[in-house]
Amino acid sequence: MPKQSRKTNKAAIDVHHLSVSYGENKVLDNISFQIPVGNVAAIIGPNGSGKTTLLKAILGLIDVDQGSISVFGNKLKKQRDLIGYVPQKFEFDLNFPITVEEFMGLARKKNQPALVIEEKIKEVGLTPMILQKQLGELSGGQLQRILIAEALFNEPKILILDEPAAGIDIAGEKMFHDIIDHINKDHDTTVLIVSHDMAFVSKVVDQVICINKTLICSDAPKIAMTEKNLKKVFEDVNLSHHEH
Repeated sequence: MPKQSRKTNKAAIDVHHLSVSYGENKVLDNISFQIPVGNVAAIIGPNGSGKTTLLKAILGLIDVDQGSISVFGNKLKKQRDLIGYVPQKFEFDLNFPITVEEFMGLARKKNQPALVIEEKIKEVGLTPMILQKQLGELSGGQLQRILIAEALFNEPKILILDEPAAGIDIAGEKMFHDIIDHINKDHDTTVLIVSHDMAFVSKVVDQVICINKTLICSDAPKIAMTEKNLKKVFEDVNLSHHEH
């Protein structure tokens, strides 16, 4: 029987009075929220709202002006290895001649058997046949799933996905929903999604964190995604709340 996700009051991620600036431009202003252990959470906001900056801060990639981020109650630097990350943009030359199997082998730990590659491939809804394909032959959705499978090698306790549903069709969206649910429940992993697609977010997550330089809301989707809150988040921006 699959394990049930252990949702508790303990915070997997605790962002406390966080502010970040680039020169004179304040990008994040006094943001505080918690993501409980076992939650699937989403950060939403328009372009320029600070989503990417917040993500970089949580990953420990940038310095902050003030505030702190803790992971499972400890300083971020001590817990960075517990976080897996799947970027939206893949910084790799897809013309480079490398098979999926060879690519995934680069991430496999020395003490992990080669069979673990097939196991992770199956977990993201792909068959082992894809391992012999060239990386550059994959569709966008297949490549995204390969990157998720690769992130699972380290058994992260937190998995961050940047725009996982971007550019995929309804069937692909359902597949990503199932993958996220599997990772969350069967791996006991807290999942954080960064997205602008609120239709996708509303189906998948337990918690929505709305930002537009400041924190607008952090709550369950039905409470957070009200017309009033969304107007604050996407002021003067066309909503990408499309129906599928």
